[in-house]
Amino acid sequence: MQTNDILLRDLDGDGILRLTLNDIARRNALSEAMLAELSEAFAEAAVNPSVRVVILASNGPAFCAGHDLKEMTASRSAPDRGKAYFTKVMALCSGVMQAIVNCPKPVIAEVTGIATAAGCQLVASCDLAVAADTGQFSTPGVHIGLFCSTPMVALSRNVSNKHAMEMLLTGDMTSASRAAEIGLVNRTVAPDLVQEATLEMARKIASKSRMTLAAGKRAFYAQREMRLSEAYDYASGVMVENMLARDAEEGIGAFIEKRAPQWQDQ
Repeated sequence: MQTNDILLRDLDGDGILRLTLNDIARRNALSEAMLAELSEAFAEAAVNPSVRVVILASNGPAFCAGHDLKEMTASRSAPDRGKAYFTKVMALCSGVMQAIVNCPKPVIAEVTGIATAAGCQLVASCDLAVAADTGQFSTPGVHIGLFCSTPMVALSRNVSNKHAMEMLLTGDMTSASRAAEIGLVNRTVAPDLVQEATLEMARKIASKSRMTLAAGKRAFYAQREMRLSEAYDYASGVMVENMLARDAEEGIGAFIEKRAPQWQDQ
């Protein structure tokens, strides 16, 4: 296990990388330091052939409380009232969220506490999410005069417009069960079963061809932004290339021959 003060990294024998937010005192806030750690961790995971799936978890009662508002407020003493620093932090945060989406390895959020503001954005940015049934989610910026505009990007790409706007405009807490109903998380389980349920999902995914998962994840996010006809043209091309891949040939052959496939990840 590789460790530091605020982010723990543990890669197991199944190729599952567990990243654990560990800044408990600051409720795992996305401080500048935490964003830098996450950026580095996802950059490494993207190119490490030993990593097949990433789990993003946390220690403490909060999954992630969003930006470190005390850290950001301290920059207001600058001549520009903090504008340069705010711009820097927002760029760092947006970079991390996009790194999760662009990572060729599936990323699963394991949520055992509350996820608010940019913390909710972090959950929404992951490909999948398993939450404790005691978990809560919110985009509460409106309570402090700050609309959650960047969390809105990830949130609105995961839930319907009206559900996203309800969270953004009211700032109310959303229960884990409600989050599952609207599509923010995949499923909820008892708090003591969250890690087990997340690992079960991760191991199932990790058993697949890494090449197939990477191609599929990339295509999923790409086609979503296209017109219908353009998306079908693009996806058809992806399917043709996928059919020509060694693992597709092996997988189809194994299915026909009723045996387990032997992936070569190519």
